[in-house]
This record gives sequence, structure tokens and C-alpha cells, in this order.
Amino acid sequence: MALTGRTALLAALGSLPVGILAPSWTGLLAVNAPLSLAILCDYVLAAPVRTLQFTRSGDTNVRLGETAEVQLTVTNPSRRKLRAHLRDAWPPSSWSAGTEQAASRHRLTVPAGERRRLTTFLKPTRRGDRHAERVTVRSFGPLGLAARQGHHQVPWTVRVLPPFTSRKHLPSRLSRLRELDGRTSVLTRGEGTEFDSLRAYVPGDDTRSIDWRATARQSAVAVRTWRPERDRHILIVLDTGRTSAGRVGDVPRLDACLDAALLLTALATRAGDRVDLLAYDRRVRAQVQGRSAGEVLSAMVNALAPVEPALVETDARGLTAAVLAGAPRRSLVVLLTGLDAAPVEEGLLPVLRRLTRRHTVLVASVADPHVERMAKARGTVEAVYEAAAGARDRAGRLRTAERLQHHGAVVVDATPDSLAPALADAYLALKGAGRL
Repeated sequence: MALTGRTALLAALGSLPVGILAPSWTGLLAVNAPLSLAILCDYVLAAPVRTLQFTRSGDTNVRLGETAEVQLTVTNPSRRKLRAHLRDAWPPSSWSAGTEQAASRHRLTVPAGERRRLTTFLKPTRRGDRHAERVTVRSFGPLGLAARQGHHQVPWTVRVLPPFTSRKHLPSRLSRLRELDGRTSVLTRGEGTEFDSLRAYVPGDDTRSIDWRATARQSAVAVRTWRPERDRHILIVLDTGRTSAGRVGDVPRLDACLDAALLLTALATRAGDRVDLLAYDRRVRAQVQGRSAGEVLSAMVNALAPVEPALVETDARGLTAAVLAGAPRRSLVVLLTGLDAAPVEEGLLPVLRRLTRRHTVLVASVADPHVERMAKARGTVEAVYEAAAGARDRAGRLRTAERLQHHGAVVVDATPDSLAPALADAYLALKGAGRL
């Protein structure tokens, strides 16, 4: 049983005149006995909570930053009218801070034998699966003095997908891809590209692309068009070890790498290449293999949504073995990891040659823009120390990148906002140069 504020108010109002005019046990009994009887009757007339029936419907996935709607249908099979306050509980990260109480609490009235539908709006602040917790119901009597209270488990899961904010860069990279494919007036011919077709010359075409034999057989000048090799295999490898747990500004390193992986996947599938995914630290956390071009992006989004950093050192040898098993033929291996000196020198560098001998390896990392600001700080003693620390960190990353390049890898080191477009540009450069 739960008592309401109305009960406390009536008890206080009744006790006040008794305390002033007739302060005795008899006076208190004269006030509290009728009130207790009213409370008991109100409790008995309240609709039972245990017999209530609940079903859920609504969204099962939502992008991070967007709003999901989950409907809860309440059926009252009893013969009494339900007057209730209901709390639809979800994990705290299902809402922005400070909005949980307003979003999860509902008031409803359900006549006997009828049902009502409530809608809970979720706006998650983290990726992953959000599972509904228990539904707590407080059923009030007609006087509003007492209430029955109980809870029910009504399972439902909403998967919070990555936001894919880098998709805004896709149109410009697709335009560049069309140039590489020779489908615009600007031809970019790189080493290892394939002949595509002949077409009529237009002003602005490279004269070196003129096919003189074809021109001699017809009245118009003909030029060759070239396109990069297609149907190449790309394996995107996400390092989910402890270095991916660090935050750069407000963005976890893993989330920035994940966003870059999605942009690269969208671009590569449009380019006719096959894309697979491997997320690894000491074991496989997520894997996408053998999906068609139309399915791979959605499969990757769903596979990566629940992936969180593991606070362990990445097993570089195990990662290398998993890469070689997942890419038996020559492929472009895109490794999204950190450039911290110790993990790279002790873990990645000793096994990198095994990868570069068989594959083209592109290493991408998230750089902290605060380090650049520290390196440029001036004016105070604290600023001088920050500048020295920033310069030291930047120099260490540059040395690590040079060592990776010396072992045959291509390196991309960019801030969270620019990592995705920088990785896409590196992919297009390799494709245009015929190095895939």
C-alpha cells in the first residue's frame, strides 16, 4: 500500500482543530478512525496491478542522436477502473541528462476491460543495445488516498546505431570516384588502371588519351577512357583494445574510427569493391564477411553498434593471424588503430611485415587536436610546459608513422572530424594509382 499526499493533508487538517480544541486520545481517534476507514476502502476499490497485461511495439533501432518511439499497451482485465501513474524504466543513457523523469513517467486512466497505449520517447546518448527495465504501476483508488503498487517485466530492446555523420562527405568523394572511372571530362589515369572505352574528344581532354588509330578510322577525334580496377577486396580492421577507449574531445577514439569505416565502406561498394570487417582486441568482437554491395553497409552498422572498447592490450599476433585468415588473397587492409609509440613498437611493428608482404596496408589513427594547440601555446610558464609536452607527443607520433611507412604501410593520422574524409581520400589515391 502507498499513501498519497492527499492523505497526509487530510490528517494534518483534521488533527489541527483537535490539538487546539480537544487535545486527547478521543479527539485523535475521532479524526483518524474515519480517515483510516476511507483509506482502506480506497485501497480496496483501486484496480489491481498484478492482473494488468502489457505488450510493446515500436522502434527496434535508432541512430545515435535521433529519437525512438516505443509504445506500451496497457490492458485492464479487471472490473474496476484503473487510475494510475506508470514509470517505464530504461537505462540512464536512454535519455539526455535531466530528461529521464519527464520522458519515463505517464498518467493514464483505463476503464474496466479496455486498453490504452502509451508512447515513451527515447533519445539515447550512447551506442549499443538498450534493454527495457521493469514497468512500475501505482494504481489509485477513487478518493486518491491510497494506491496499490507493483511492477512487471515487459522486455524490449532498442539498438542504438552509429550516427554516420561522415556521410556528408560521400557526394564529393563519389564525384572524385567518377573522375577516376573516366565518366567525366576530367580523366585521371594511374598506374595499373584498365582500359574502359572510346568516346569523342571534348575540349579539356588530355591529348595523351587520343587514340590515333581509332581517329584515323572515323571522322571525329577519339579518346581512350580508363577506369580503376574493380572487384578488389578491402578488409577493414578495427582495433578495439585499450587505446580505442581514449576520448579525443567529446568523441571516443573508437567512434571516430567507426565513422571513418562506414564512409570507406559506402565509397568502396560504390566503386565496385568487396568490403569485409573485423573488430579485434584479444578475440573477435565483430565480423562481417561475404555480404553483397547492397547489404554490407547495413550489416556493418548493426555489427558495430554494440561494440565497446576492451581495456586490454591488443594481441597484435592474434590480430595478424585473423587478418591473414580473413584475407587469403591480396587485399587492401585498413587498420584503424592508435599511433602510441609503445603499443605500436612492441605489438604491431614486429608483425607488420607479414601483412605488407601479402597485402597493401593502410594504417589510420585519430590525432588529438589539443596536442597541436598545446604545441603552439605561448605566453605563460604553464603554456611553455604544455608546448613542450605537445611537441614531444607530436614528434613521437611522427616517428611512429615513419617507422610504419618504413615497414611498407600507408599512414593516415587525422583529427576525429577529418579522419573519415582523409581515409576516403587515401583509398581513392591508392585506387587511382592501381595499388589495390
